[in-house]
Amino acid sequence: MERFRRELDSRPPPREGGDERVGEGERRVQRDWNEREDEKPDRVDFKVLPEIRSFDHRIHREEEGEAMYGFEALTFNIHGGYLEAIVRGYRSGLLTAADYNNLCQCETLDDIKMHLSATEYGPYLQNGALISHSSSRCGSDSVSRICADWRDSGRHVLVSYIPDQKPDSDLFLCRGIAYQPMEKGAKPSPLHTTTIVEKCTLKLLDEYKHMLCQATEPLSTFLEYITYGYMIDNVVLIVTGTLHERDVQELLEKCHPLGMFDSIATLAVAQNMRELYRLVLVDTPLASYFSECITSEDLDDMNIEIMRNTLYKAYLEDFYNFCQKLGGATAEIMSDLLAFEADRRAVNITINSIGTELTRDDRRKLYSSFGLLYPYGHEELAVCEDIDQVRGAMEKYPPYQSIFAKISYGESQMLDKAFYEEEVKRLCLAFEQQFHYAVFFAYMRLKEQEIRNLMWISECVAQNQKTRIHDSVVFIF
Repeated sequence: MERFRRELDSRPPPREGGDERVGEGERRVQRDWNEREDEKPDRVDFKVLPEIRSFDHRIHREEEGEAMYGFEALTFNIHGGYLEAIVRGYRSGLLTAADYNNLCQCETLDDIKMHLSATEYGPYLQNGALISHSSSRCGSDSVSRICADWRDSGRHVLVSYIPDQKPDSDLFLCRGIAYQPMEKGAKPSPLHTTTIVEKCTLKLLDEYKHMLCQATEPLSTFLEYITYGYMIDNVVLIVTGTLHERDVQELLEKCHPLGMFDSIATLAVAQNMRELYRLVLVDTPLASYFSECITSEDLDDMNIEIMRNTLYKAYLEDFYNFCQKLGGATAEIMSDLLAFEADRRAVNITINSIGTELTRDDRRKLYSSFGLLYPYGHEELAVCEDIDQVRGAMEKYPPYQSIFAKISYGESQMLDKAFYEEEVKRLCLAFEQQFHYAVFFAYMRLKEQEIRNLMWISECVAQNQKTRIHDSVVFIF
């Protein structure tokens, strides 16, 4: 079969005016192919690709129940090559260890802002009223329309100022981002940690929306799966805040913009999980994950936490199965990343449930049905009564020995940082291969870690606790 492929590939190109010898060569190869009945595969599908005017050999071996796919690298770039290049360009803009060292030496938040202005965050930290991405100048009508779109979508319009600017219209551009100037003599609002974090999150939001708009199936579905975790966090935040009689508008401002959906503000009316599903979540992507959460029990802190972990379990399993269907390098790399996430959540559930009324069976139900710890490690974690027993169970698995080697016996304060450091290593390794979707997941997680680093550094500087800056900063590069 390989000899026939080589003959097909070695055919001379047609000459101008036609060449009868080419037609004779094709007929000879076809005749030889038909004569070798014993060497022919069961079925060969030639899928015409109009974009490159080539074909993709997909040889199906139905008797053995397996399929061999060829030329994956060739077909990936048809729809995914541009976005993979984009996300790798985004990755090059992540802060380096040198950037973090300079940020850790800052004395005030203004110093942090000044340093970040020289990075990819510069346009978002300019002294102007940041409205939205745009590609041309806009008038006052466009400003009103853009603000209305953002307000209806539940996202924030982050405001700072650019003094002494005289644009030709009410809205002007800086590096493709639309700004609105402030009135002469007005003073900018004071800089806070939340302002820096919100603007960094806004950059992540714009990058995600750009990739989602350019994506086609199945990449668009893959990108949507990434946001489901943020949706779960927002649902739990709203329900928990309502339980403690917090203002709904204040809670909405704290929600992550990647996890917003239309009916999120109505979560406050739900009194139990059944009403939460029937009134709000039935029309959201999270509806299928609530099958194990629907009960008539009133919402309290314990039930809300159980709901969070049950939703995450269903979400991770669904995401894992979706990646397995994609196959190839995407399935291989995402299996490792999602398995690590499932194992980390299993450890956190075990530690946080120690000393509570949660039974061993209830704890076991919250573990995901995949990962390195599944199933025998889950059985050991379900019966652990203290952190040292958790450590003993985890040290049986070589990939996690290095994590628990960084913390002392009897303490768990530094465990989160150790897990974050291990996750960053795995996420960075995802960029070492090409032609897969895991780079999008890896970039979103790395960006999330970068925002956590900036929030911690800003809080330490604002509260004059510079000696604790390195306690929670995880270097990415």
